[in-house]
Amino acid sequence: MQPGELMPTIRVDLFEGRTPEQKRNLVKALTQACVDTLGSKPESVDILLFDIKPSDWATGGVLWSDKPKS
Repeated sequence: MQPGELMPTIRVDLFEGRTPEQKRNLVKALTQACVDTLGSKPESVDILLFDIKPSDWATGGVLWSDKPKS
């Protein structure tokens, strides 16, 4: 397999609420990073975005929805 044929798949988990424009900018930046560092062709880079509710994510045994707002 040639370097440009590498097919990385990137999974990104983030809290819900990002705008479509923010997501567009993120996937463009991640795709370019794969092109620059792995030699991938842009069309071979797959990025999966998962919006997670704060009530479905915990750190240190505490749901993010239960953490005090700063």
